[in-house]
Amino acid sequence: RDLAVVAIGHPDEGRFVRGTIDCIDLGLVPENLAFGALSPLAGEAAYRYVERAAALALDGAIDAICTAPLNKEALNAAGHRYPGHTELLAELTGTKEVSLMLLAPNLRVIHVTTHIGLLDAVAKIDAGLVDRTIARGRELLLRAGVADPRIAVCGINPHAGEGGLFGRGEEESKIAPAIALCRARGWRVEGPLPADTLFFRALRGDFDLVVAMYHDQGHGPVKAVAFDLGVNVTAGLPVVRTSVDHGTAFDIAGTGKADERSLLEALRQAALLAPR
Repeated sequence: RDLAVVAIGHPDEGRFVRGTIDCIDLGLVPENLAFGALSPLAGEAAYRYVERAAALALDGAIDAICTAPLNKEALNAAGHRYPGHTELLAELTGTKEVSLMLLAPNLRVIHVTTHIGLLDAVAKIDAGLVDRTIARGRELLLRAGVADPRIAVCGINPHAGEGGLFGRGEEESKIAPAIALCRARGWRVEGPLPADTLFFRALRGDFDLVVAMYHDQGHGPVKAVAFDLGVNVTAGLPVVRTSVDHGTAFDIAGTGKADERSLLEALRQAALLAPR
């Protein structure tokens, strides 16, 4: 079905009726912009739209932000040096630290570290960061209506260190103290647990949230079971932000082949988490 796109200047002007998309057009993208091609112009436009969305959310003009894919190369080509939406929104909202959470129909994963190299990730992880990540994830689940969430924390090394046989004691020094703090608050937190079996247990329904230590440890399982349905949520921002869990897919841009399910789920989650 065709949709009517209506240009507005502020959300207060929106009609919000079926069959209509209200669009705040900043006039930054020419009609002849090529599909599927890297463009600094498009990167600048993307930055400006995210900037406007953050400002509207901070002002209370909108209740949530739901972002489409952002091409990081285009963003950088426009002179904006951010790994992605998460870091950009953190700066725009004056937030010192956030966490990336992925949601699938039967799996939720929050990450202690994300867009840094593996060696840097292990070096960055400490008990304070693990504790704060667990707290952000738990708060988000409570907001979504999950009462007293069951949280499982991955180890860093194979078999969660196997009692010190693998690694350099990271589980004992970096993760276990954070879990002890959480339990002292009365939270239901288990770990550190071996990641290779933990995700099976989470998919079985044993846990409401998995805490992954680094990017691929958490992203891999979610994309394996829900590649077209995953949703990205930024935990710790002063505003609600959800996003699709896939990239810009320049190879199919403008062909009508894109799968809309992740975006629909991201919109649903944004509405669920919104404060009103």
